[in-house]
Amino acid sequence: MKRNIVDTSNLTLEDKVVAIKRVTKVVKGGRNFRFAALVVVGDKDGHVGAGLGKASEIPEAIRKGKEDAMKKIITLPLDENGSVPHDYIGKFGSATVLMKRSPEGTGIIAGGPVRDVLELAGFKNIRTKSLGSNNKQNVVLATIEGLSHLKTPEEVAAARGISVESLRG
Repeated sequence: MKRNIVDTSNLTLEDKVVAIKRVTKVVKGGRNFRFAALVVVGDKDGHVGAGLGKASEIPEAIRKGKEDAMKKIITLPLDENGSVPHDYIGKFGSATVLMKRSPEGTGIIAGGPVRDVLELAGFKNIRTKSLGSNNKQNVVLATIEGLSHLKTPEEVAAARGISVESLRG
C-alpha cells in the first residue's frame, strides 16, 4: 500500500466507529475483557484513514483507534462528479472490494464498512461490491488499499508520456 504523508493539522476531521469487538482472555482468576475499536477518520474532501485501537475500556480504545487512523491518512483523487477516476478492485487478506465509477445522481451504493470509508472520504457517486470475506476490519482496509492505488488521468498520461486528450481518445 502506498503511503501519502498528510499534514493533519489543517484538516477538520470527522470520525466514525465502524466496529467494537469485545475480546475475552480466560485466566486463572476468571475472564479478562478488552476492547478493540475500528475507527475511520476523514475530512469529506479527499482525505481518509482507518485505525485500530485496543484498550480495557471502550472510550480509550476509540481514542487510540482515532489516533492510529490520523497517522494513516491518505489523499484520494475525486473526479468532477464525486466518483472514482476509474474502476478498481482493492484487496486485503481475503476481503475484496470492487469500486466502480458512477454518473451524477447515483449516490453511494455500498455496504456498511465500505460506506463509512467512502462517506468520510468525500465521494458522492460510487458503486461498490464487497466480495470474499465480510470481516469488517479487512473490508475497510481493502477499501482503503484500493483507494490508495487510484490515479488521476493526468498522472496516467504523465507516466505514459502522452497528453490527457490522447489518453481519453
